[in-house]
Amino acid sequence: MNKYAAPLIFFFIITQQVKGQDAEFDSIVVKGIQQIYSIEFNQAEKTFNKLIRDYPQHPAGKFFLAMLDWWRILLDTSIEERDELFFEKIEKVIEHCDKILEEDPENVDAMFFKGGAIGFRGRLSAMRESWLSAVDDGREALPLVEKAGELDPDNIDVELGFGIYNYYASVIPEQYPIVKPLMIFLPSGDKELGLKQLKDVAQNGKYTKYEARYFLMTLLYRFEKDYDASEEYSKMLNKDFPDNPVFERWCGRIAMKKGNVNLADSIFKSVLWKGKKLKSGYNTLTVKREANYYIGYNYRKNSRYDSAQVYFEKCLNYSLKLDRDRESGFLINSTLYIGMIKEMNEEYAAAKMYYERVLDMREFGNSHGLAESYLDRIEKQGK
Repeated sequence: MNKYAAPLIFFFIITQQVKGQDAEFDSIVVKGIQQIYSIEFNQAEKTFNKLIRDYPQHPAGKFFLAMLDWWRILLDTSIEERDELFFEKIEKVIEHCDKILEEDPENVDAMFFKGGAIGFRGRLSAMRESWLSAVDDGREALPLVEKAGELDPDNIDVELGFGIYNYYASVIPEQYPIVKPLMIFLPSGDKELGLKQLKDVAQNGKYTKYEARYFLMTLLYRFEKDYDASEEYSKMLNKDFPDNPVFERWCGRIAMKKGNVNLADSIFKSVLWKGKKLKSGYNTLTVKREANYYIGYNYRKNSRYDSAQVYFEKCLNYSLKLDRDRESGFLINSTLYIGMIKEMNEEYAAAKMYYERVLDMREFGNSHGLAESYLDRIEKQGK
């Protein structure tokens, strides 16, 4: 499964609820959430530390500090060294909520934040393909959210957790059969209801509308193949958070999928420029690999082959550093495209070398068939 596709996991995001607090509390939380999505992590850390100082009994501060680490992980999921610290912070949230619930078993905030903490723990387990742990956390988190929803039925934000669960519990087992046997431990989902709930939160949610838009953007792209609707949500997110590399890269991917290669090229050049300016999250190998690939693709499409080769070679080199367990599509396609450019430039020995490298890699799309046909073409020409 694509490691970057963490948003596809269906049972693990739980809404962040802040109920029964004063206006100052509310303003601090909203400010901190905005800072997280804006990748202003230092500022967000200060904001949520203030929340902990001013409201030490409430679990929100500890929860959102853990969300800072979640977003640090999400910016580059290839780095697993941050996982342990995230799990430690999540455990502190759960312990804090348990103390509250011992004294007040129907404390809605404690239920939501405990459910959210368990849910995010499961989401990371799913990202790392620890499916049994992920499902176990989903099984534990869902009743907490359901109970909190019963106690606070008028809060629109609660629908986020239900919407995500309903949609992905219906879709994921069919897309990823490895998960299907584990679903016997969880209720069945309802895709249409899930979409309705997510759209409602995306439009009307107070604290969770951005997360709802994020999920809609990804699921409409990956499963519904509704690229126009996906693009609408990506534009909303990018408008509100123009320096969030996750949202900006999604804008580029969707543009590519819709065939707007020039727009995608512009977006990914912006991504590289922000990386050079050392903006948070834009300078990782994962980000640079993707941006270089799509820029190279556009140069190739416009017959600027020398420029295309430069960017494909950068993508190839980044992929060699990143690809651990198996070759990525970026590596395979870049290798194939460089071979094609070499052949076009009548560098036949080099072209054959790149095509043969493609055959040594796993099949991606029709990569083997194309490489073999190109090698045959060179052989027939006696080159």
